[in-house]
Amino acid sequence: MRIDVVTIFPEYLEPLNVSLVGKARACGLLDVRVHDLRRWTHDKHHTVDDTPYGGGPGMVMKPEPWGEALDEVIASAAAEAASPVLIVPTPSGRPFDQELAVELSARPWLVFTPARYEGIDRRVIDEYAEHLDVREVSIGDYVLAGGEAPVLVMVEAIARLVPGVLGNAESHRDDSFAAGAMADLLEGPVYTKPPEWRGRGIPDVLLSGHHGRIARWRRDQALARTSANRPDLIARCDPAALDKKDRATLTELGWSQGEDGRFWPTGAHVEE
Repeated sequence: MRIDVVTIFPEYLEPLNVSLVGKARACGLLDVRVHDLRRWTHDKHHTVDDTPYGGGPGMVMKPEPWGEALDEVIASAAAEAASPVLIVPTPSGRPFDQELAVELSARPWLVFTPARYEGIDRRVIDEYAEHLDVREVSIGDYVLAGGEAPVLVMVEAIARLVPGVLGNAESHRDDSFAAGAMADLLEGPVYTKPPEWRGRGIPDVLLSGHHGRIARWRRDQALARTSANRPDLIARCDPAALDKKDRATLTELGWSQGEDGRFWPTGAHVEE
Protein backbone atom coordinates (compact mmCIF):
# COMPACT_ATOMS: atom_id res chain seq x y z
CA MET A 1 0.00 0.00 0.00
CA ARG A 2 1.17 3.52 -0.82
CA ILE A 3 0.24 6.42 1.49
CA ASP A 4 0.96 10.07 0.68
CA VAL A 5 0.43 12.91 3.14
CA VAL A 6 0.59 16.57 2.11
CA THR A 7 1.02 18.89 5.10
CA ILE A 8 2.61 22.14 6.25
CA PHE A 9 4.02 20.28 9.27
CA PRO A 10 5.92 17.23 7.99
CA GLU A 11 7.58 16.82 11.38
CA TYR A 12 4.16 16.11 12.91
CA LEU A 13 4.12 12.86 10.95
CA GLU A 14 7.36 11.53 12.48
CA PRO A 15 5.43 8.90 14.51
CA LEU A 16 4.87 7.12 11.19
CA ASN A 17 8.49 6.01 11.49
CA VAL A 18 7.93 4.02 14.69
CA SER A 19 5.98 1.02 15.97
CA LEU A 20 3.95 -1.13 13.56
CA VAL A 21 3.76 1.48 10.82
CA GLY A 22 7.50 2.14 10.99
CA LYS A 23 8.29 -1.57 10.81
CA ALA A 24 5.89 -2.01 7.90
CA ARG A 25 7.64 0.85 6.08
CA ALA A 26 11.06 -0.65 6.77
CA CYS A 27 10.10 -4.03 5.30
CA GLY A 28 8.31 -2.59 2.29
CA LEU A 29 4.70 -3.37 3.20
CA LEU A 30 3.88 0.33 3.35
CA ASP A 31 5.25 3.05 1.10
CA VAL A 32 4.62 6.22 3.12
CA ARG A 33 5.60 9.58 1.61
CA VAL A 34 5.21 12.87 3.49
CA HIS A 35 5.25 16.08 1.43
CA ASP A 36 5.68 19.68 2.60
CA LEU A 37 2.90 21.77 1.04
CA ARG A 38 5.12 24.86 1.13
CA ARG A 39 7.24 23.32 -1.65
CA TRP A 40 4.47 24.37 -4.01
CA THR A 41 4.34 28.03 -3.00
CA HIS A 42 5.99 30.77 -5.07
CA ASP A 43 6.47 33.74 -2.77
CA LYS A 44 9.29 34.42 -0.34
CA HIS A 45 7.01 33.84 2.66
CA HIS A 46 5.75 30.48 1.37
CA THR A 47 2.17 31.61 1.93
CA VAL A 48 -0.46 28.86 2.07
CA ASP A 49 -3.46 30.79 3.46
CA ASP A 50 -5.52 33.94 2.96
CA THR A 51 -8.60 35.67 4.40
CA PRO A 52 -12.00 34.08 3.71
CA TYR A 53 -14.40 35.51 1.15
CA GLY A 54 -17.52 36.77 2.89
CA GLY A 55 -15.61 37.74 6.00
CA GLY A 56 -15.37 35.91 9.28
CA PRO A 57 -12.58 34.78 11.61
CA GLY A 58 -9.58 32.70 10.70
CA MET A 59 -7.78 31.99 7.46
CA VAL A 60 -8.46 29.58 4.59
CA MET A 61 -5.83 27.46 2.84
CA LYS A 62 -5.25 28.66 -0.72
CA PRO A 63 -6.20 26.43 -3.67
CA GLU A 64 -3.07 27.07 -5.77
CA PRO A 65 -0.46 25.23 -3.64
CA TRP A 66 -2.88 22.40 -2.93
CA GLY A 67 -3.70 21.99 -6.59
CA GLU A 68 -0.05 21.94 -7.64
CA ALA A 69 0.88 19.56 -4.84
CA LEU A 70 -1.89 17.08 -5.54
CA ASP A 71 -1.30 17.21 -9.29
CA GLU A 72 2.36 16.33 -8.80
CA VAL A 73 1.72 13.62 -6.23
CA ILE A 74 -0.94 11.97 -8.37
CA ALA A 75 1.15 12.28 -11.54
CA SER A 76 4.06 10.55 -9.80
CA ALA A 77 2.24 7.27 -10.31
CA ALA A 78 0.15 8.13 -13.33
CA ALA A 79 1.47 5.11 -15.17
CA GLU A 80 0.03 2.77 -12.56
CA ALA A 81 -3.43 1.34 -13.05
CA ALA A 82 -4.70 2.35 -9.62
CA SER A 83 -5.80 5.88 -8.77
CA PRO A 84 -5.65 7.11 -5.17
CA VAL A 85 -8.42 7.63 -2.68
CA LEU A 86 -8.17 11.25 -1.53
CA ILE A 87 -8.92 11.52 2.19
CA VAL A 88 -9.73 14.94 3.62
CA PRO A 89 -9.72 15.01 7.45
CA THR A 90 -12.46 17.38 8.62
CA PRO A 91 -14.82 17.53 11.63
CA SER A 92 -17.69 17.88 9.14
CA GLY A 93 -16.92 14.58 7.40
CA ARG A 94 -18.22 11.03 7.72
CA PRO A 95 -17.27 9.45 11.06
CA PHE A 96 -14.20 7.25 10.77
CA ASP A 97 -14.95 3.75 12.02
CA GLN A 98 -13.66 0.21 11.73
CA GLU A 99 -15.84 -0.49 8.69
CA LEU A 100 -14.22 2.38 6.81
CA ALA A 101 -10.75 1.34 8.01
CA VAL A 102 -11.32 -2.14 6.58
CA GLU A 103 -12.56 -0.71 3.28
CA LEU A 104 -9.59 1.64 2.91
CA SER A 105 -7.07 -1.05 3.88
CA ALA A 106 -8.00 -2.87 0.68
CA ARG A 107 -7.17 0.14 -1.50
CA PRO A 108 -3.64 0.28 -2.91
CA TRP A 109 -3.10 4.04 -2.62
CA LEU A 110 -4.33 6.69 -0.18
CA VAL A 111 -3.57 10.42 -0.26
CA PHE A 112 -4.27 12.45 2.91
CA THR A 113 -4.73 16.24 2.94
CA PRO A 114 -4.54 17.42 6.56
CA ALA A 115 -5.54 21.09 6.67
CA ARG A 116 -4.90 23.91 9.12
CA TYR A 117 -6.74 27.15 9.92
CA GLU A 118 -10.37 27.08 8.73
CA GLY A 119 -9.71 24.36 6.16
CA ILE A 120 -8.95 24.10 2.44
CA ASP A 121 -10.67 26.23 -0.20
CA ARG A 122 -13.71 24.14 -1.16
CA ARG A 123 -12.87 24.30 -4.84
CA VAL A 124 -9.94 21.93 -4.27
CA ILE A 125 -12.19 19.16 -2.95
CA ASP A 126 -14.75 19.76 -5.70
CA GLU A 127 -12.04 19.74 -8.38
CA TYR A 128 -10.59 16.36 -7.44
CA ALA A 129 -13.97 14.80 -6.66
CA GLU A 130 -14.67 14.97 -10.41
CA HIS A 131 -12.10 12.28 -11.16
CA LEU A 132 -11.05 10.73 -7.86
CA ASP A 133 -12.72 8.92 -4.98
CA VAL A 134 -12.71 11.72 -2.38
CA ARG A 135 -13.64 10.99 1.25
CA GLU A 136 -14.22 13.70 3.84
CA VAL A 137 -13.66 11.95 7.16
CA SER A 138 -13.94 12.93 10.83
CA ILE A 139 -12.37 11.11 13.78
CA GLY A 140 -14.84 12.60 16.26
CA ASP A 141 -17.16 15.40 17.26
CA TYR A 142 -14.49 17.84 18.35
CA VAL A 143 -12.17 20.34 16.68
CA LEU A 144 -8.37 20.08 16.58
CA ALA A 145 -5.74 22.60 15.52
CA GLY A 146 -5.11 20.66 12.32
CA GLY A 147 -5.61 17.43 10.43
CA GLU A 148 -2.26 15.77 11.18
CA ALA A 149 -3.42 14.01 14.36
CA PRO A 150 -6.43 12.50 12.54
CA VAL A 151 -4.05 11.30 9.81
CA LEU A 152 -1.95 9.47 12.42
CA VAL A 153 -5.09 7.88 13.85
CA MET A 154 -6.43 6.79 10.48
CA VAL A 155 -3.13 5.52 9.09
CA GLU A 156 -2.53 3.34 12.14
CA ALA A 157 -6.07 1.95 12.08
CA ILE A 158 -5.83 1.23 8.35
CA ALA A 159 -2.23 -0.01 8.24
CA ARG A 160 -2.68 -2.68 10.90
CA LEU A 161 -5.30 -4.29 8.65
CA VAL A 162 -2.92 -4.57 5.69
CA PRO A 163 -1.82 -8.22 5.34
CA GLY A 164 1.57 -8.79 6.93
CA VAL A 165 1.66 -5.66 9.10
CA LEU A 166 0.54 -7.46 12.25
CA GLY A 167 2.78 -10.34 13.26
CA ASN A 168 -0.28 -12.51 13.97
CA ALA A 169 -2.79 -12.35 11.12
CA GLU A 170 -5.59 -13.23 13.57
CA SER A 171 -4.84 -10.34 15.94
CA HIS A 172 -7.44 -7.96 14.55
CA ARG A 173 -10.25 -10.49 14.12
CA ASP A 174 -11.76 -9.89 17.59
CA ASP A 175 -11.04 -6.17 17.83
CA SER A 176 -13.80 -3.95 19.15
CA PHE A 177 -15.93 -2.91 16.16
CA ALA A 178 -14.41 -5.54 13.86
CA ALA A 179 -16.95 -6.77 11.33
CA GLY A 180 -18.91 -9.57 12.93
CA ALA A 181 -16.78 -9.54 16.07
CA MET A 182 -18.84 -10.09 19.20
CA ALA A 183 -21.89 -8.55 17.52
CA ASP A 184 -20.04 -5.23 17.38
CA LEU A 185 -19.43 -5.18 21.12
CA LEU A 186 -16.50 -3.59 22.89
CA GLU A 187 -13.73 -5.93 23.95
CA GLY A 188 -13.73 -7.04 27.56
CA PRO A 189 -10.77 -6.87 29.99
CA VAL A 190 -7.55 -8.80 29.31
CA TYR A 191 -4.93 -10.24 31.68
CA THR A 192 -1.41 -11.68 31.56
CA LYS A 193 1.29 -12.95 33.92
CA PRO A 194 1.97 -12.77 36.85
CA PRO A 195 -1.11 -14.50 38.28
CA GLU A 196 -1.14 -12.04 41.22
CA TRP A 197 -0.17 -8.37 41.24
CA ARG A 198 -0.54 -6.05 44.23
CA GLY A 199 -2.99 -8.44 45.76
CA ARG A 200 -5.11 -8.64 42.65
CA GLY A 201 -5.60 -12.02 41.02
CA ILE A 202 -6.89 -13.34 37.73
CA PRO A 203 -10.53 -14.40 37.24
CA ASP A 204 -10.63 -18.14 37.99
CA VAL A 205 -12.34 -18.96 34.71
CA LEU A 206 -9.28 -17.78 32.75
CA LEU A 207 -7.15 -20.31 34.61
CA SER A 208 -9.62 -23.17 34.14
CA GLY A 209 -8.51 -24.28 30.69
CA HIS A 210 -12.21 -24.69 29.79
CA HIS A 211 -12.42 -22.93 26.43
CA GLY A 212 -16.22 -22.84 26.33
CA ARG A 213 -16.50 -21.18 29.74
CA ILE A 214 -13.73 -18.76 28.88
CA ALA A 215 -15.49 -17.75 25.66
CA ARG A 216 -18.75 -17.25 27.56
CA TRP A 217 -17.02 -15.17 30.25
CA ARG A 218 -15.41 -12.96 27.60
CA ARG A 219 -18.75 -12.52 25.88
CA ASP A 220 -20.45 -11.52 29.16
CA GLN A 221 -17.66 -9.08 29.96
CA ALA A 222 -17.98 -7.56 26.50
CA LEU A 223 -21.72 -7.14 27.01
CA ALA A 224 -21.17 -5.52 30.41
CA ARG A 225 -18.52 -3.11 29.14
CA THR A 226 -20.59 -2.17 26.09
CA SER A 227 -23.67 -1.65 28.25
CA ALA A 228 -21.74 0.68 30.54
CA ASN A 229 -19.65 2.61 28.00
CA ARG A 230 -21.53 2.41 24.69
CA PRO A 231 -25.21 1.64 25.31
CA ASP A 232 -25.96 2.89 21.81
CA LEU A 233 -24.27 -0.23 20.44
CA ILE A 234 -26.56 -2.46 22.50
CA ALA A 235 -29.64 -0.54 21.34
CA ARG A 236 -28.79 -0.98 17.67
CA CYS A 237 -27.47 -4.53 17.94
CA ASP A 238 -29.04 -7.07 15.59
CA PRO A 239 -31.15 -9.41 17.78
CA ALA A 240 -30.11 -12.32 15.53
CA ALA A 241 -26.52 -11.86 16.74
CA LEU A 242 -27.55 -12.49 20.37
CA ASP A 243 -28.04 -15.97 21.81
CA LYS A 244 -30.19 -17.00 24.79
CA LYS A 245 -27.40 -16.38 27.30
CA ASP A 246 -26.67 -12.96 25.77
CA ARG A 247 -30.30 -11.99 26.28
CA ALA A 248 -30.25 -13.22 29.88
CA THR A 249 -27.06 -11.28 30.57
CA LEU A 250 -28.51 -8.09 29.11
CA THR A 251 -31.61 -8.50 31.24
CA GLU A 252 -29.38 -8.75 34.32
CA LEU A 253 -27.60 -5.60 33.16
CA GLY A 254 -30.88 -3.65 33.11
CA TRP A 255 -32.04 -4.05 29.52
CA SER A 256 -35.50 -5.04 28.28
CA GLN A 257 -36.34 -6.65 24.96
CA GLY A 258 -38.95 -4.96 22.80
CA GLU A 259 -41.46 -6.59 20.49
CA ASP A 260 -39.06 -6.19 17.59
CA GLY A 261 -36.42 -8.15 19.50
CA ARG A 262 -34.15 -5.18 20.10
CA PHE A 263 -33.00 -4.19 23.58
CA TRP A 264 -33.75 -0.94 25.40
CA PRO A 265 -32.78 0.30 28.86
CA THR A 266 -35.42 -0.97 31.27
CA GLY A 267 -38.03 1.73 31.82
CA ALA A 268 -37.07 3.69 28.69
CA HIS A 269 -39.93 4.86 26.48
CA VAL A 270 -39.85 3.14 23.11
CA GLU A 271 -41.49 4.94 20.20
CA GLU A 272 -43.74 2.65 18.17
